[in-house]
Amino acid sequence: MNNRPENTPEPQHPPKSPLSKIRLSNAFYPILIGLGAVGYMLWKDFDIQVFSGITFSWHMVFWLVMAVVFMFGRDIGYIIRIRILSNNQLSWRQAFRVIMLWEFTSAITPSAVGGTSVAIIYVHKEGISVGRSSAIVMLTSFLDELYFIVMFPLLILIVGPSELFDVSTSSGVLTRSLMGIALTGYFLKLGFVLVLSYGLFVTPRGLKWLLLEVFKLKFLRRWYHAAGQTGTDIIRSSHEIRRYNYKFWLKACSSTFLSWSSRYLVANALIMAFFAVSDQFLLFARQLVIWIMMLVMPTPGGSGFAEYVFSSYCSDLISVSPAMQLGAATLIALLWRGVTYYPYLAIGAIIFPRWIKKKFMHKQ
Repeated sequence: MNNRPENTPEPQHPPKSPLSKIRLSNAFYPILIGLGAVGYMLWKDFDIQVFSGITFSWHMVFWLVMAVVFMFGRDIGYIIRIRILSNNQLSWRQAFRVIMLWEFTSAITPSAVGGTSVAIIYVHKEGISVGRSSAIVMLTSFLDELYFIVMFPLLILIVGPSELFDVSTSSGVLTRSLMGIALTGYFLKLGFVLVLSYGLFVTPRGLKWLLLEVFKLKFLRRWYHAAGQTGTDIIRSSHEIRRYNYKFWLKACSSTFLSWSSRYLVANALIMAFFAVSDQFLLFARQLVIWIMMLVMPTPGGSGFAEYVFSSYCSDLISVSPAMQLGAATLIALLWRGVTYYPYLAIGAIIFPRWIKKKFMHKQ
């Protein structure tokens, strides 16, 4: 006879470490998806005039170098921030290693999952306590989402919804779809920030209780244990975060702004290397919308979708003849992902196995 209380979830075996789900072979899938999407777009929109009009010049070199500089700015912002969050307990080398591992994990998992599920392990194995590691990862996610929550409505206010979403080379159906996907991603982020804020700054134990109650539902029971662990991480994080002063928040928010803004300026620099941009600020704003939309995409790192939507969504901002805009945008989309995405797959594939061997296989 079963004496288990009626609403109590069935016993769960302790889950394996999140690291067990990471395979180097997973890096091939986003590469294949992304290159497949770009290959299809090149085949569909290929225009030899786009390439014949490109000539080598120091102007091109300057803007290509600037694109790389902006990517360094993005990584430097992340590295500075994680050192701030660790009170400089992480060295520059350790901070670099954690960020590269985190980016690699994010690149081979769907955007909605990201690398946060294993980031606590990455930070903890660099000598930070579990409680502080949880706080660092939670606060990193909070600051990232806060950037989007603040910047998205601000850019809509400055640019205007019609300029942000009405794309002259796209049909009305696609335009409405882009707006719908962007709003879905935005409200998911807003919900995450509100729930996390409630847990971190108001009542962490209350949030854990709520999570456990929700995950008692039959179709969510398989994640009950993970929800409990998340609640525990939030409680640990809350104790750490409440000790921070306004100078800490100012430095953390500034490094977050540096990181994300540098990321978006990469595409501006790449286009300037080959063509001209009709509206630099609007291009910046549309990239933020693309990253919000990528949240709801099921492919690893948003691969395939990111290349396609960039070429369709940003092509009208490239100052070439309308007939050449899609072909030019497809070329830039390939270079854009080549600078902002694929390098982390390569760097992570080198660092990850060495890190696993050092942190786990050499330990008793």
